[in-house]
Amino acid sequence: MLKEELLAILNAANTRPVEKVDGTPEVILVVGVNGTGKTTTIGKLSQVFRSQGKNVLLCAADTFRAAAIDQLEIWGQRTAPKSSRPSPAAILQPSCSMPCKRRRARHTDYVIVDTAGRLHTKTNLMSELEKMRRTAHRIIPGAPHETLLVMDATTGQNGLQQARLFTQAAGVTGIVLTKLDGTAKGGVVVAISRELGLPVRFVGVGERLATCCV
Repeated sequence: MLKEELLAILNAANTRPVEKVDGTPEVILVVGVNGTGKTTTIGKLSQVFRSQGKNVLLCAADTFRAAAIDQLEIWGQRTAPKSSRPSPAAILQPSCSMPCKRRRARHTDYVIVDTAGRLHTKTNLMSELEKMRRTAHRIIPGAPHETLLVMDATTGQNGLQQARLFTQAAGVTGIVLTKLDGTAKGGVVVAISRELGLPVRFVGVGERLATCCV
């Protein structure tokens, strides 16, 4: 009975549809606190979209972590399509504005923006996230079309407050639950789904491409 009740809560949140975008690239903003696996998740998402024949542009907007751009570039190289046709897959920029403008010169289906990890309790950092959201919207109407909050499965009830504040600042539309290959199973997403109605869009296990989000 407990399993059925938990499943009902998650299923109720999962009825929230993914926004369909026509004529412009779909902009996905990836947010979360430090160390949850945002950049790794972006690499896996890139693989999923490219396996569907889509062109993906990765945007490095992590200005706090010195190795972040290099890490994202490595993921871009790992997931590059085996094709000779030009692809914007590994074009990286230090802000979310340039990739959105550059898509005018070449076809891009998805722009995935890797934001810096930030504590949800830091007002100035959350304000910066709001500014990034407004910048994307100014360049491409309706952007970001999806804002994914990456949450570590080991996160406890603090995760509910994370979800509240990130939703307030960035308009979170879905959860990515990572590190499910450990013993923790991310039960906090049940409380998040019940209170905020946020669906679990993807789950992540491990760092290999074979363990893409599902």
